[in-house]
Amino acid sequence: MNSKTRFMVQAALLAAIYVVLTVAFAPISYGPVQVRISEMLTVLPFFTPAAIPGLFVGAMIANAYGGLGIIDVVVGSSATLIAALITFRMKRRVLAPLPPVLVNAVVIGAMLTYLFQLPLIPTMIYVGMGQLVACYGLGYPFMLAIEKYGNRIFNPMTTTAKTSSSPRGR
Repeated sequence: MNSKTRFMVQAALLAAIYVVLTVAFAPISYGPVQVRISEMLTVLPFFTPAAIPGLFVGAMIANAYGGLGIIDVVVGSSATLIAALITFRMKRRVLAPLPPVLVNAVVIGAMLTYLFQLPLIPTMIYVGMGQLVACYGLGYPFMLAIEKYGNRIFNPMTTTAKTSSSPRGR
């Protein structure tokens, strides 16, 4: 399989997994107080650039199911894209889950404030807390597992090769 095909397949699989996890856990995936289990996947751009379009497309599809309309599809998915791009550029493993936490707390918090006429700061805090659970509580252990078994998942030719043995991965 050539590298372009592998990239597209990885992105498509990640998009599908994101959608399935979001919709399967719908009661806690949407709304002002949420913990999207699928957000654990937002650490994956640290390992492979294929996760960037995969997460973006997955968020678009999942947000279309959420019932908040086009604003969530556009704004929510854009927040995921921005966070994925920043995560891809992170040099330290422990900081990789941070961009989705911060970007979503601000962007999704502001969007939910607008949609539901909620107070801004508490809404941002609630979204941020849910993101902390998903990204650090689930995503960080997921990162550790990928570092241990990632060579079986991601082809070294298409990954960013940030491992715990390099100074960038610590």
